[in-house]
Amino acid sequence: MTTDTAVHTGRKSLGPFPPAAPRNPDAPHVTTATIAVDAAEIEGPLTRIWESFGYDEFNWTYTPTGKRLLQTFTDFSGGGYFVRPHYMYCSGSGFGIPHWSNGNVYHEDADGNPYYDFTLLDQAYDAIVGAGHHLLVELGFTPRDLLPPEAAELTVVPSPTAYTNYEAGAWGYPPKDYAKWAGLVGATVRHCIDRYGEAEVKTWLWELWNEPDISYWRGTLEQYNELYTATVEAIRAVLPEAKVGGPAVTSGGLEFLRGFLDYTSRRGEPLDFIAYHTKGCRFPTRDYRPFAEPAAELLSPSSTKMLYDLREFNRLIGSYEAYADLPVIVDECDAAVPAHFGRYDNRNYSFQNTEYYPVFQAKLMKKILDLNATEPAKVAYATSWSFYFEAERYFEGTRSFLTAGGVEKPFLNAYRMLSLLGPDRLRTTSDAAWKVGELEHTDGSSMPEEVDALASRAEDGSVAVLLWRHIDDQYQTSEDLTPVSVTVRNLPAGSYRLRHLRIDADHSNSFTVWQSLGSPQDPTAEQLAKITDRQGLEEFEAERRITVDGDVSLEVTLPLPSASLLILEPSS
Repeated sequence: MTTDTAVHTGRKSLGPFPPAAPRNPDAPHVTTATIAVDAAEIEGPLTRIWESFGYDEFNWTYTPTGKRLLQTFTDFSGGGYFVRPHYMYCSGSGFGIPHWSNGNVYHEDADGNPYYDFTLLDQAYDAIVGAGHHLLVELGFTPRDLLPPEAAELTVVPSPTAYTNYEAGAWGYPPKDYAKWAGLVGATVRHCIDRYGEAEVKTWLWELWNEPDISYWRGTLEQYNELYTATVEAIRAVLPEAKVGGPAVTSGGLEFLRGFLDYTSRRGEPLDFIAYHTKGCRFPTRDYRPFAEPAAELLSPSSTKMLYDLREFNRLIGSYEAYADLPVIVDECDAAVPAHFGRYDNRNYSFQNTEYYPVFQAKLMKKILDLNATEPAKVAYATSWSFYFEAERYFEGTRSFLTAGGVEKPFLNAYRMLSLLGPDRLRTTSDAAWKVGELEHTDGSSMPEEVDALASRAEDGSVAVLLWRHIDDQYQTSEDLTPVSVTVRNLPAGSYRLRHLRIDADHSNSFTVWQSLGSPQDPTAEQLAKITDRQGLEEFEAERRITVDGDVSLEVTLPLPSASLLILEPSS
């Protein structure tokens, strides 16, 4: 199939941010930091905004690798993630490739009467629900039998790798018959209730389309709004308590979102959540170079740009009195776009293999929580648009949790760390942290080097402190370790087990192990065992017991980049 590069390189940015963050080799390092945690001061529930992921390749959900990955998330977190695949209603053979897949549900007989085949949908949803997760159902896109006449106008250059204009994007046209579309949606809801039970389906989120402000939707705002009404009516007719929302626009879709919210608020349309997307950068598309050469320009993602997007969108949402308290779902919240580009397309995607990315993600989640405390509209979920890719090379550099051979990438360990945080957020300060209030005066610069932390308390009294050292420059290095003093105050007196887990170049890092073995693309069984043995979350030091009488001070040294998780668990 052909790729419409405008889907990626044509994205717009809010604010004064460049498409990607340039290098600043002279940026200052953090030479020391002090973190203070008050174990007696709960700021409120720790919203688990990271418990959501999605991906384009619907058909890979139910492959053996896909099912194992879904179960992996359950094994370390207990399950309950929201999972959002693309292309569920697209027509096709059931064969997925990067950035294309299909559920092949809708069909018409010779007389134009609709009928449905849920074979592929069942396999995907069985895998997700069977692993203990829930669906964020992205209702898209237009089945081939519902294409309007104008879809024929989309031309595709014939080539051995092209399919038809349908795969090339004709599925983005609005359906020609909204009543038939509504029938498809209603039948899907009924089928899911019959298969998974009403109690489970009531937990799901039902979202119309994806990024209708760009070429995923080849209609108008007015057509989208009309389709939203038809869709919600069809869902609620079957399940009145269903949670419905949209429009899942890109970060350039602020005005589209405004038009949608004007429409729904004026008409009193059901709306249970509001969705939009943000990306930290877009690199030049497929900068083909000899593999040994670096990128033509050294660029990185900007977490500051992502936070700026979130703030602007949440301020718009908060300006609607009826919507200020609705959950916000950033159901694509990623450092770079697109997911299926890797280091062979552009060397700057290399960070998606390394320890840089999990630390970036942990930092981003904390800053989103900080932003929630300052804005009326609040993020409920920040979805990583990541899964895995079939038939790629080892450490291709795509945005994924696994590389070839089912090897877990360091990125997955960010989610392992986050899963170990308790339900209550503790008051935490750092004298070397970047503050979200600095967005008020941003000039488009990316986040400088910082040391910051997120701390929690569990029901059994355990305190967990997740701290990191990071800068929004994947090429910035430092020969020096930064000493960090972590003081936890007001702990109940007693004995504690102290665990110290670490993500850095030498810990929880299958990529650097693979590199140390010569970067084999056909690793032997022995090499693969060495790689997978180091793919999980690792201890930085052996656990030990300490006696606490109110306060405890811990000394940590952090390379750049790195994240440590300190867990103080009461012991008898």
